[in-house]
Parts: sequence; C-alpha cells; structure tokens
Amino acid sequence: MTADALLFISRHCPHCPAVLAGLSDLVKHGGIGRLDVVNIEIHPEVAESHAVRSVPWLRLGPFELAGVRTPGELAIWARRASEPDGMAEAFHDLLKSGGLDQVLALVAADTTRLAALLPIVGNPEASINVRLGAGVAFEEYAGAAPLRALVPALGVLSEHADPRVRADACHYLGLSGEISARPWLEARLTDLDPDVREIARDGMPEARAL
Repeated sequence: MTADALLFISRHCPHCPAVLAGLSDLVKHGGIGRLDVVNIEIHPEVAESHAVRSVPWLRLGPFELAGVRTPGELAIWARRASEPDGMAEAFHDLLKSGGLDQVLALVAADTTRLAALLPIVGNPEASINVRLGAGVAFEEYAGAAPLRALVPALGVLSEHADPRVRADACHYLGLSGEISARPWLEARLTDLDPDVREIARDGMPEARAL
C-alpha cells in the first residue's frame, strides 16, 4: 500500500524547497500517494498539534522525519512506509542512528510491530547498539501479550546456529512469561554454549503462565 506524506515548511527554511521537490517527484512517480503541505507561519496551530518545532518536518506513513533529506533518502523511507518488510528495515536504521525513542513510539502505536524487531534478534552481525536497542523494546513488553505472541518465532531463533542469537532468543523467551516457552528453554539447558545454558536456566522460572 502506497504511503501518504505530510510536510511542514516555512518561508525562511533554506532546506524546505529541496524536500518539497523530492516529495513532489515521488508523488508524480507513484512513490507516495498523497502529499499535504503546511506552512507553519500561516497555520502554527497545525504545527502545534503535531508537536512540530522545526522544519522541514515530515510524516511519511508511520514515520516522523525531522531535518533535510535527500531525494534518495526520501525514496527509501517511502518504500519502507509502503512495503511489508519496511518496518524491520526502518527499525534497524533507527536503532543504528540512536532513534530508540522513535522505535518505542512506533511499537507503542501498534504493538504488532514488535515482530519487526525479530530480524535483528536473528542477525548475529547486527551491531551491539542495534541489538541492545531491540532488547530495550522487548523488555518493555515483558510478560505482556505482544511478546507472548512472539514465542513461536523466538523458539525457532533459539535453535539458531549462532550462540549469540540463541542466547538473546532464550532471554526473550524467559521474559515472555509464557508457559509455551518452557520446551524451547528446556532444550537449551544442554546447549554447547555455557552462556546459552545459563540464560535458558535463568529464564525457566519466568516461563510460566501469568
């Protein structure tokens, strides 16, 4: 589904014309479906309602992007906003650049998006700050339904060839508090990796129905 965009600009913003031109081009070529533009000097109340404090400021599908963006960057974010796998790619990019708060806000707005962090869990090459950021998001839902719903997928990851993936998956299985996580954790009690065994063992008391 093609995403729509909302752009805030002002007359005195040196970067706004370039962002506006890039978005207009995306509309012409079908990259976004609709573009609404608000001049904050004429409609400050609209900017206030969206907590916009500087321009250019863009809402592209579910994503909020502040500051100048090149046409290439706008095209990437438009694709992420429109494609099923785009949220996972966006989460990785946001966490890599320190956008943990935006990731948390996106998940809070739609908790099914928590699943978009699973590719990070399953990627042993993801940087430490990206993996830690994903961990913070999962821990926000410890014992809650959004995390419990991911137990089957986390169970599969707990059998991954890389021990880092298995360890993280076991940690989140334990956090889920879901009784169905027990078999996955029990299977890792004899894991070849001592860290995985310890995390699985520590997670067992929490892997119960709440």
